Amino acid sequence: MSAGTKKYGIVVGVDGSSASHSAVCWAARDAAMRHIHLTLAHVVSPIIAGWSPVPLPAGIAAWQENEARRILDQAVKIAQDTTTNDRAIPIKTEIIYAETIPTLVELSEAAELIAVGRYGHGKIARGLLGSVSSSLVRRAHCPVAILHDEDASTPHLTQAPVLLGTDGSPASKQATAIAFDEASRRSVDLVAVHAWSDTEIFELPGLDWSAVKAEEERSLAEALAGWQERYPDVTVHRLLVCDRPARALVEKSQSAQLVVLGNRGRGGFTGALLGSVSNAVVQAVRVPVIVARPSS
Repeated sequence: MSAGTKKYGIVVGVDGSSASHSAVCWAARDAAMRHIHLTLAHVVSPIIAGWSPVPLPAGIAAWQENEARRILDQAVKIAQDTTTNDRAIPIKTEIIYAETIPTLVELSEAAELIAVGRYGHGKIARGLLGSVSSSLVRRAHCPVAILHDEDASTPHLTQAPVLLGTDGSPASKQATAIAFDEASRRSVDLVAVHAWSDTEIFELPGLDWSAVKAEEERSLAEALAGWQERYPDVTVHRLLVCDRPARALVEKSQSAQLVVLGNRGRGGFTGALLGSVSNAVVQAVRVPVIVARPSS
């Protein structure tokens, strides 16, 4: 992955929620490891005066601006407290008056990565992926990191590996690049998990699993070989599982500090754009998830 080539560095969509705070913490650490700056963006959705017969109260615009500044000041403090003096990073703030999702998508065009909470203020249900995070996974122009509200501090996971879900697709290759880079910067191992199919292997009559497994192991080794040469400091553990992809990743994520996935695939980990597999992983895992997106 390139470093420092996009003007916004790492962008965080900030709304003052606990999940947003987690996103700021995680992104600040990641920006420090990459030696790039952090952009904290708060989007103020416009209030349409004609939606109600009751006139808008005087001073609403000033209140919105003050609230936006308060939220950003709090986020700046969180980012500064997260990064130590020897890893201090430049921090920029943006208050933008526009619709949230199109604005963050536009910012992603000039970002290395964009980070958001899995759900923020105004969520309907905590168990559902929020509209902002799900829309960014579908539409962003850079990788998207999704954080839970309990992800803010995970010191016990600092030595845990990075977990990669791979299926050999183009999106999976981009996820592989991200995963190796993240593992190298964190000085941790990489666990590459490949589940052969969404279909239970035992449901296929007459299939010789040993032959399939040997071929898939060769394919996985070939897919990772070039990256292992590029990142000789990263110890790689290859794991081919006879299981449904989402279930395998969710289980392995319990001993990982980060999960990396592509957003399109050949029917394995990422066969549908935030479909059953990707959606299940993002919903169920308790650690940060990066979903690879094509860079602009």
